[in-house]
Amino acid sequence: MNIPLQAVVGNSELSVEAVRETLRPGALDLPVRWAHVCELRDPSPYLLGEELLLTAGVNLPAEQSEVDRYVRGLRAAGITALGFGITPPLHEELPGTLRRACARAGLPLLVIGVRTPFIAVNRVVAVALAEATQREQRRITQAREALTRAAAGGLAELARGLAKHVSGWVALVGQKDALAAEHGVPVPFPPELGELFARLRGGSGIRSATTELPDGTFVVAQPVYPQATAAHLVVVGRRARFDGTDRAIVAVGAALFGLASRAGSDTAGLGGAVTALVLAERTPAAPLEDLLGGGEYRVVAGTAHGAGPGDVAAGYDWLRTRLDTPLVELKPGPRFTAVVRNPPDARAREELLAAGWLVVVSAPHPAERLPDTAAELAALEQRALVLGRPVLAEGDGLAALVPPGHAADYAERTLAPLRALGDDSLLDTLRTWLAHHGGWDRTASTLGVHRNSVRHRIGRVERVLGVDLADPETRMELWFALRWAGH
Repeated sequence: MNIPLQAVVGNSELSVEAVRETLRPGALDLPVRWAHVCELRDPSPYLLGEELLLTAGVNLPAEQSEVDRYVRGLRAAGITALGFGITPPLHEELPGTLRRACARAGLPLLVIGVRTPFIAVNRVVAVALAEATQREQRRITQAREALTRAAAGGLAELARGLAKHVSGWVALVGQKDALAAEHGVPVPFPPELGELFARLRGGSGIRSATTELPDGTFVVAQPVYPQATAAHLVVVGRRARFDGTDRAIVAVGAALFGLASRAGSDTAGLGGAVTALVLAERTPAAPLEDLLGGGEYRVVAGTAHGAGPGDVAAGYDWLRTRLDTPLVELKPGPRFTAVVRNPPDARAREELLAAGWLVVVSAPHPAERLPDTAAELAALEQRALVLGRPVLAEGDGLAALVPPGHAADYAERTLAPLRALGDDSLLDTLRTWLAHHGGWDRTASTLGVHRNSVRHRIGRVERVLGVDLADPETRMELWFALRWAGH
C-alpha cells in the first residue's frame, strides 16, 4: 500500500514545500511507501524503494561533487523524494548544493519548515497509509460481495461484474484458448497472449502472469480456483497498470469462476445420472460412476463438534467446496455424509474441525460396496469421539487382510446372538464401551444414560455371547466384528 507524494506536500498540518525545479512531470503522483529518517552518509544499501527519506543534513558533504554522489545514490535506490528539514543552527536554509544536485538528478526535494518535526511527517504518512488501506479493503469487500451475487447469474454475468470492478475487459479462456465467457474483449483476441497462457499452463500451484501489449494494454491472467489447474484462465486487460487491490479483486473473480463453472458441470452430470436412475435406465452404482468415473471412493461422515458448525459451515455449498464433491447429504443433528474420490487431507480435516465438524473417512471401496460402510463409519466415529480429532481409515490396515466375504460371515456369526434379541441398544453400547476402552462414565456420557445402565447392558452382552470382556483379545475380536457388521 502507498500514498501519492501530494498527500504530504498538500497536507495543511505540515509546513512542507516542494522545490519546483526538482519536480518532473507527475512527480507529486509518485507513490510513498513510508517515511524514514536517516542521517547516514550513504543510506542507499538500507532502502527498499518508494520511501520519503527525511534528513536534517547532519552529514551532508560540503563539496558539490560529494552531494551529487549522495543524491545519485538515493535516486538509484528508488526513493520517491528527499525531505530536508530546516534545523537551526545546523542549517538556516536549504543548501544550494543539495538543490542543484536534486534538480540535476530529477529527485523530488521537499523543504520541511523548522516548526514541523520529522515525527509529524511520519505520523501524517502513517495515518494516510492506514486510511488508504481501509479504503482498498472496503473496495475489495464490496467487489467480493457484488461478484458473489453476480456468480449466481452464470459465467457471463460474472465476467461483466468483474470487468466493471477492474474497469477493463475480462475473458475466461478454456482449453485450446477458446473463450468460455467474456465481456468487452478486443476483436480479434490479442495473439500475443498465447505465450502468456503457455507460461501459466506450464506452472503449478497458485500463480499469475502479467504482460504489456504493443498497444499499451496491461494484461493480468491466472488460473481459476479452487481447482488450481490451468484448464481455465481468467484474463483481464486495461490501459492502466494493475495495483495490489486490482489483483486481489481478480483473484476473487478467479475463485468464483472456478466455483461457478464447476457447479454447472457437477449439476449437469449429477442431474443426468440421477434421472437415469429414477427412470430405471441404470443400475444403482451407475450414477456415481457416471459422475466421478470408475475406481474406488471413500465416504466422509461428519458430526457436530464442540459448539457445532455455524450457519455458513453447516451449509451445502461450504461443505461441497471443502470436500471437493457435490455428493453431500445434510442430516439433522447436524450431521452430513459425503462420497469423495480423494479423502480430505490433514489440513482440510483440521479446517472442518475448527469450523465445528468432527469427521471420519472410510477406507477406499468400489461403488457397489459403499452402502456397506455404515458399520465401519460408526466404529470410526466412536474412535473420533474418544480421541477428539478426525479419524481416517487406512486401506492397508490389519482389517484389510481379511477378505470382505469372510469378514462379513465372521461378524454375522459373532453378533447373531445379540441381533436375535432385537435390542439394538446392546450393540450400540458395546461399540461405544469398546471405543472408550471400557470406561463406564465416558460411555454413559456419550450414550446419555446412567453408568449403571451401561454396566447392566455390558453384563447382558457377556451373558448372551458367553464371553469375558475383561479379556483384551475378546475385546479386539468383538471390535472387528462390529466394524465388519452391517449394523
